[in-house]
Amino acid sequence: MTLALHEPVVALMRQVARDVVMPRFRNLAAHEISEKAANDFVTIADKESELRLAEGLAAILPEAGIIGEEACAADPTILERAGDGLNWIIDPIDGTGNFASGNPPFGIMIALADAGATLAGWILDPMTGRLCHALLGGGSHIDGEQVQARESGGDLPIAALAVYFMTEDERADIQRRADGQFAVVDIPRCAAEQYPRLVLGQNDVSVFARTLPWDHAAGTLFVNEAGGCCQRLDGSPYLVGDMRRGLLGASSPRLWERAAQQLFS
Repeated sequence: MTLALHEPVVALMRQVARDVVMPRFRNLAAHEISEKAANDFVTIADKESELRLAEGLAAILPEAGIIGEEACAADPTILERAGDGLNWIIDPIDGTGNFASGNPPFGIMIALADAGATLAGWILDPMTGRLCHALLGGGSHIDGEQVQARESGGDLPIAALAVYFMTEDERADIQRRADGQFAVVDIPRCAAEQYPRLVLGQNDVSVFARTLPWDHAAGTLFVNEAGGCCQRLDGSPYLVGDMRRGLLGASSPRLWERAAQQLFS
């Protein structure tokens, strides 16, 4: 089923990127940008993108529910059923803060999950057209070519630590543990970019505190199907609907074990 869905989902994502997202990039009026919460932005493009994606995905697979980021912001009870049955998971613009400020990276992310397990995921970079996708048991692909995750090969593993949703004490502890053990780099503030970096040898380790499904369902599957490792801090799999905090991704199982031991044991 998921393989047959691939082409129509990709066509929909590219159409929405072309017709909705990119025309608004660096072309937003002040009143078209607002804050849902502190440093959590939404734009008119996010809302329009989600409406178009939700409509298109409902036509592609009518029996699946829709879990969209902006719909959940308006009605948080929608998120309560994210792990129940078959659902499309939509991030209409991931990296909205970047998008709103006129800077890349940002992306569109779609996942299909059944009873919490992600069956398929798609990550589109509207700026470059790069498409990452993965099917459960079917590997990971970039622009149609199957890919295998690779380590950066640096003297120290390269770590991108998304600590901005942690408490001050948690941030200080992670930074202390990482010092001298990892080469810590800036995060892109965009999961649609962070996950491909783990596969492409640009980053070795990523830590996330907040783990909402639209940010992580597609990316965790992409990393795992590429031979990397993305799991909860206790080693359990990431499941849509599991609202626990904390997620650790790595370009290989070996580096996942090293990071889990160093940063969280």
